[in-house]
Amino acid sequence: MDMSMSSTNSTMMVMMVPYLHFMGGDNLLFKAWQPSSPGAIAGACIGLFLFAMFERWVNAMRGVAEGYWKRRALALMTDDTTEASCHTPSSLEPATKKRSSDIEEMKVNQLPLHDTIVGRSRSPRSIPPFIPSHDIPRGVFYAFQAMLSYALMLAVMTFQAAFIITIILGLGIGEVLFGRVGGPSSHSMH
Repeated sequence: MDMSMSSTNSTMMVMMVPYLHFMGGDNLLFKAWQPSSPGAIAGACIGLFLFAMFERWVNAMRGVAEGYWKRRALALMTDDTTEASCHTPSSLEPATKKRSSDIEEMKVNQLPLHDTIVGRSRSPRSIPPFIPSHDIPRGVFYAFQAMLSYALMLAVMTFQAAFIITIILGLGIGEVLFGRVGGPSSHSMH
């Protein structure tokens, strides 16, 4: 093997420093982002601080959306008008051409909670139904928040102490500002 080639490979390969440090030159998320000067590190810290606060804001908005979706799902589960409108004889007429006297309608919430054949009680529904307009955005919100969290984790994995301190401060101040908005159920990400 040629010595000049091995020395070129060793200089091109940047090793990660496996301890906490304040030195510059670490890759921050991408190979092209290598803040090395004190000003570049300060700029990266400001960006990471805002990024960490943004992650807490997204978490709060997810909590607000979860509360809204929960109220809407409960309203849909208990609303008699939505069940009646889809099971009325007029909605079935074009497909089956039956008269209203031929159709017997029974509402779900009028069913007894006590099963008379077996003698046990039926429990009410505890899991809300799948509602695409609620559950698909919930998955997108969660995936986006996970992506933000993993990006912050990658910045911490550089072992650059300024980045770590900045991210912790950004998450803490973001939680102070936005934590009360989302409610306690929005903190179940981690």
